[in-house]
Amino acid sequence: MKLRLLAGLAIVLAAVTCAAAVYAAVANFPRGLILAVLLIAAAGSAWFGLLRTDARRVAALIAAGALAVAAVVLVIVDSGVLELVLIVVAAFATFATAKALFSIHLSLPSAPDPARPVLFFNPKSGGGKAERFKLADEARARGIEPIELGPPWDLEQLVRDAVAGGADALAMAGGDGSQAIVAAIAAECGLPYACIPAGTRNHFALDLGVDRNDVVGALDAFVSGGERRVDLAEVNGRVFVNNVSLGLYADAVQRDGYREAKLRTILGALPEVLGPEGTGLDLRWTGPSGSEHSAGAAILVSNNRYRLGRAVGSGTRPRIDDGLLGITVAGAPRGRGGRRRLQRPWREWTAPEFEVRSDGPIAAGIDGEALMLEAPLRFAIRPGVLRVRIARAHPGASPSTRIPDSMLATWREAVAIAAGRAGQVR
Repeated sequence: MKLRLLAGLAIVLAAVTCAAAVYAAVANFPRGLILAVLLIAAAGSAWFGLLRTDARRVAALIAAGALAVAAVVLVIVDSGVLELVLIVVAAFATFATAKALFSIHLSLPSAPDPARPVLFFNPKSGGGKAERFKLADEARARGIEPIELGPPWDLEQLVRDAVAGGADALAMAGGDGSQAIVAAIAAECGLPYACIPAGTRNHFALDLGVDRNDVVGALDAFVSGGERRVDLAEVNGRVFVNNVSLGLYADAVQRDGYREAKLRTILGALPEVLGPEGTGLDLRWTGPSGSEHSAGAAILVSNNRYRLGRAVGSGTRPRIDDGLLGITVAGAPRGRGGRRRLQRPWREWTAPEFEVRSDGPIAAGIDGEALMLEAPLRFAIRPGVLRVRIARAHPGASPSTRIPDSMLATWREAVAIAAGRAGQVR
């Protein structure tokens, strides 16, 4: 009954939002059309400016700002502020209701509790979450041995020493780069692993189905927790749990001054990569059709496919046990001979393997860590190699697992649920 009520509410909110938007467009014609033109022109001017380094950048960005201000003034003068606010609020309410409708809580298969689990934790990670939540004390209370990291330390060696000393389960409380090291050894040794969300963003935890707001509760993964198998991915033999970025962002983080001025450094790299006089990046790859390409902006290779460009669940992986790499290429790809082709600037597909070639070392961001890797980069998926333990109170799967891939499919499913013809796993 709860699902049917949520589905009905989502449908009503969506209908109200669409009706309000159509009414506003008709009632304000032709001002609505003028507003759209102003916003498009502002976006175009801003993009033109970002790809230049000379005086044209300044002029284009000033023009973009002026056009944006003109759009705001038009809305205010037209007394359409209240209408706009109502439409935005209704839209957010629709998305929130749809998210709740397709939320998930899996009941994972049981597994024997480990006898000697070990937790590795970085006290500095996530702004000091481990210390703030007294993670070491909470671990001891559950029979888990805590090992604090501190300089100088070698996480891989510490984990291997713990395994040699009899550890039969491994957990990591820290960033995703550290999670990858511990997860790789757990997979190698066939041991259960738990991801404790004590890092800054905890992307891996989110897609595993770990509640990122329950750091202490995640330790219950080793106390009557459920277990599932997930994939890991690797590039040139190095394991990663989330993704490897190549191109614009990876190039920018290698530059001097990035940590002090991140946005300015990235903006400075834009013209060199995407500008009309830019040389682009020396990254060559083979597309799903077998054609050879070179990348103009960025390549993202992920451990399973990301859900991108969607209103609900965007930026998460619906599954992390699909046995395939997610490959996304952004920017204007070039064919043989360096000629730019008129193609979509954003393409994505899946494959078990992928290779990126270059004439020199390639700047890469591996789970957020900036590195230089020798070409070629050979990516591969390692299906089902990691035994993940998750606390019973946590979702147990990615928040986008149950969300349909398209907006149309989402509303078809919502209508079916409201009519009592479909249900969700709970």
